[in-house]
Amino acid sequence: MRYLNYINGQWQEPTSGEYRENLSPHNGENLGEFPSSAAEDVQQAVAAAKKAFISWKKLSFQQRAAYLQKAADILKANVEEVGRDLTLEEGKTLAEGIGETQRAISIFEYYAGEARQPLGEVIPSVNTETFLYTTRAPLGPIGLITPWNFPIAIPVWKMAPALIYGNTVVIKPADLTPKSVYHVVKALDEAGIPAGVVNCVFGRGSVIGTEMVEHPDIKAISFTGSNQVGRQIQSQATSKGKKVQLEMGGKNPLIVLADTDVDKAVEIAVGGAFRSTGQKCTATSRIIVEEGIYETFRDRLVERTKTLKVGNPLHDDTFIGPAVSKAQRDGVLAMIEAGKEEATILYGGEVPAEEDLVDGFYVQPTLFENVSRDARIAREEIFGPVAALFKVKNYKEAVELANDTEYGLSAAICTNNLTLSQRFIEDIEVGLVHINSETAGSEPQVPFGGCKSSSTGSREQGKTAIEFYTQIKTVYMDRL
Repeated sequence: MRYLNYINGQWQEPTSGEYRENLSPHNGENLGEFPSSAAEDVQQAVAAAKKAFISWKKLSFQQRAAYLQKAADILKANVEEVGRDLTLEEGKTLAEGIGETQRAISIFEYYAGEARQPLGEVIPSVNTETFLYTTRAPLGPIGLITPWNFPIAIPVWKMAPALIYGNTVVIKPADLTPKSVYHVVKALDEAGIPAGVVNCVFGRGSVIGTEMVEHPDIKAISFTGSNQVGRQIQSQATSKGKKVQLEMGGKNPLIVLADTDVDKAVEIAVGGAFRSTGQKCTATSRIIVEEGIYETFRDRLVERTKTLKVGNPLHDDTFIGPAVSKAQRDGVLAMIEAGKEEATILYGGEVPAEEDLVDGFYVQPTLFENVSRDARIAREEIFGPVAALFKVKNYKEAVELANDTEYGLSAAICTNNLTLSQRFIEDIEVGLVHINSETAGSEPQVPFGGCKSSSTGSREQGKTAIEFYTQIKTVYMDRL
């Protein structure tokens, strides 16, 4: 089946006339053809978004919310189909694919609910005749560049706040997972959203992403992806005076203290490191264990990891599906080979030998120990099912090691010590803190984002999303 761009309320062919196959990472099955768009397609989409902005921003919040709620209802009616398509193109398990689709639905519903929330504040003036207050105004057309690892949740958590606050949108989905965003745009189209409010252009980031960042009528860029691309976008966009929001990498630590429940800590480590094939910016990459329980924890973690089923993501007993692409799998394998030179491998590190997996991009869950702080696997984001164990003497050493990274997205600690858990919240240099839960996972009603090289500071999701997608107006109203 051939899919089309969505521009100005119409499904249309790319000006290039070229298409790219969307292939399953499990067996190479062709899941459809998507446009390889050109700069001209982006220009058409931006023009449509600019024109639509004039009327869209004048709608009431409740009128805009109705479209979001209707899109949520449409996705809800098709949640299993959409979740299955997500699994087929990205590789995460079917339960995760459906769960992520449900999360996207929740995000639409949350921001539809924001239509009835306070928008500004009244501030006492020094002049008794002045009514002094603040309100917020939308920015205009927003450019969204989204990743492949959460191919429906992240696009929605960018689109929904942009739209409810009165902006229009041009989105460039990841070229590895286009069908998930197609389902979102299709739901908005069926919901009757006005022409030009949402525009979707499929294709390579080097072509259409660059045009979006450079286009003078795009007022802001929200990007999730690699640090290398993110910094390039930041440089280009800020030089044009655009607002920029970046969510990038992580090297997330899990600290396990000696007073914890070891079995529960093992489950937390397994879920954080290996669920979604480790393809999360919030995945657990470093497991830092207090020396009193290190050997016990390590041995139980290895035994638990051995039980994890690597296989077809549509099968109910599968825990780890394929990497999203051959390039991604090969990059993970290269990091594992580097790890073998730098550390001791405890388990995994190979491509599964099962015959039914040979056509997919599979890799075993992998654990290392005896890892130096300067090792590549200790410092670089791997974005695969690979974790490194570290033995430390105490809490102080654990936190110092956890903070020894350029990243600052998420961190977790397993402990029954209330004092140390509270101290951890203050000591750890991240944007997301978990106590006795895995580093991955976030809810749509709270802010998401990190510090250091993980983010640019502005937060996504929750009420804080309004800070990026609007600008404040201060109003002085005097009586004559």
